[in-house]
Amino acid sequence: MWSEPLPRLYPKPRTGHAQAFLHSPNPSKLRISRTDFAYSSSFCLVNHKERNWALRVSAPLRVEQVEEESKENGGEEFDPGAPPPFKLSDIRAAIPNHCWVKDPWRSMSYVVRDVVVVFGLAAVAAYFNNWAVWPLYWFAQGLCSGLSLFLAMTVGHLLHSSILVPYHGWRISHRTHHQNHGHVENDESWHPLSEKIYKNLDNATKKLRFTLPFPMLAYPIYLWNRSPGKTGSHFHPDSDLFVPSERKDVITSTVCWTAMVALLVGLSFVMGPLQLLKLYGIPYLGFVTWLDLVTYLHHHGHEQKLPWYRGEEWSYLRGGLTTLDRDYGWINNIHHDIGTHVIHHLFPQIPHYHLIEATEAAKPVLGKYYRQPQKSGPLPFYLLGVLLRSMKKDHYVSDTGDVVYYQTDPELN
Repeated sequence: MWSEPLPRLYPKPRTGHAQAFLHSPNPSKLRISRTDFAYSSSFCLVNHKERNWALRVSAPLRVEQVEEESKENGGEEFDPGAPPPFKLSDIRAAIPNHCWVKDPWRSMSYVVRDVVVVFGLAAVAAYFNNWAVWPLYWFAQGLCSGLSLFLAMTVGHLLHSSILVPYHGWRISHRTHHQNHGHVENDESWHPLSEKIYKNLDNATKKLRFTLPFPMLAYPIYLWNRSPGKTGSHFHPDSDLFVPSERKDVITSTVCWTAMVALLVGLSFVMGPLQLLKLYGIPYLGFVTWLDLVTYLHHHGHEQKLPWYRGEEWSYLRGGLTTLDRDYGWINNIHHDIGTHVIHHLFPQIPHYHLIEATEAAKPVLGKYYRQPQKSGPLPFYLLGVLLRSMKKDHYVSDTGDVVYYQTDPELN
């Protein structure tokens, strides 16, 4: 299974403290002491009144939104950037033991279900070949294409190559994202731009990055060039993303990706470019758009500004607590419940079919650090409004400060 650990530390950054519990075969027995932790003491109960953490906070120093409860009771306002009064082990202890158990056959059954549905709809759409049926196939294919990330490497290569994603390259970068979630510089997926990097972008790039639909089509570009301020490629074995021992894995995935491109070229001659566009091109665009949307909104767009960290204020726990759960209505099941994103980020070894139960068990420990997602209708149209508001406000973070919040460029709007 790809989620099993590789016997090494990550090249950039080397966060051994996260590595220890991300890949523990028995996380319920793992204990991490302060001496194990390179950056922060958030795995211990922290009295933040004794730490001068607020002096390293970039504006806004205090988030303006105050819980109604606190107002009424005269209590202190909740600050999401403050160190939590609980440890990762407290959350882990609240989750039932059976939630950690993986069932390969059950996992594979979800893959079989998705493949049968997608190929069945493709056959129906191709048979009737009219515009009343094609959109149903495109919708299903766009949602299902990228959801089987827990598979063994062989199946992983087949499925990821089929959607033009280099399996090992993406697997490694996504794991780096999990290890460094919420870190301004070291996070890997939709991390914020620093003010310096943002202001060095040309006006066209700024407009494209924050004007829909262009940001929702960024995934293929990210695979080739990564994000602004970062170098390397998911396809190149000498990229900064990888260490020398991963060279063969990256080359294998790139070869598989190339074979898929060659297959698509061949199919365009066999069935014609228009038919290939309907069977593959439009569903691929749907997949890219949906993947970018989901990834972005699990880390952006909350009505209360959420912190990003750097330096000594960052820890695996505090970074993970900035992630957001989302409700996708009927799509939750198709998504393998990835909307339960907070627990997925803190404990990625929990299989998706236990995420809902694990989240409910963890809520009493998380308290206000858990943001209850807005309830969706059958289809999550409300997310479009959330996305638009975030794109108008969340542009960059300060170059200074270890606890920073998104700031807005008034000239961009």
